Amino acid sequence: MSLVLYTYWRSSAAYRVRIALNLKGLPYEARPVHLVNEGGEHLKPAYREISPQAQLPTLLDGDRTIRQSMAILEYLDETRPEVPLMPADALGRARVRELMQAVGTDIHPLGNLRVLRAIEAEFGADQAVKERWSRRWIKQGFDGIEALLARGSSGRFSYGETPTLADCCLVPQFYNAVRWGVDLAPYPIIRRVVEACQALEAFQKAAPEAQPDAQ
Repeated sequence: MSLVLYTYWRSSAAYRVRIALNLKGLPYEARPVHLVNEGGEHLKPAYREISPQAQLPTLLDGDRTIRQSMAILEYLDETRPEVPLMPADALGRARVRELMQAVGTDIHPLGNLRVLRAIEAEFGADQAVKERWSRRWIKQGFDGIEALLARGSSGRFSYGETPTLADCCLVPQFYNAVRWGVDLAPYPIIRRVVEACQALEAFQKAAPEAQPDAQ
């Protein structure tokens, strides 16, 4: 098995990549890296040798190492094009990237574990404050994504009638929204798209609770 994924069951960035691997029917070896145990296994020297940024996920493809989930997603689509997860036209690809980045650069970083730990350590934020913080940024991001889907070329999925990399990013963020108690009533299109995704085995197998390291 040439593909190895360093992952963690609740990492939404790793979740994105698991979805893409499943959609493409690519077998891979999952190597869990616990983000909490012993202060975080990702911070240990052994994993820093693999990922100098000490972040998940990391993909090994033979002797190639690819880091950062967005880079991994596009790498997989370019090197395994048999099941495409990007549109064929330039404008379509731009639209999908627009939705990917609305999650990957606008929402996800602000609710990442290291940010939540930082606002706790530096500003004394308790669990309730961290939950409000996470809900605030997810809601602001979902407001924009819902509007983009409403005016864009959304079909059954985020873009068109088959899953794309935009869906690989949206579903894990939706999982986080549920986890943090975001009111999802204002987002009927997002809910419809996620429901269509979650009906597919590829998404079900990638879900956090379906992972071997799930707790």
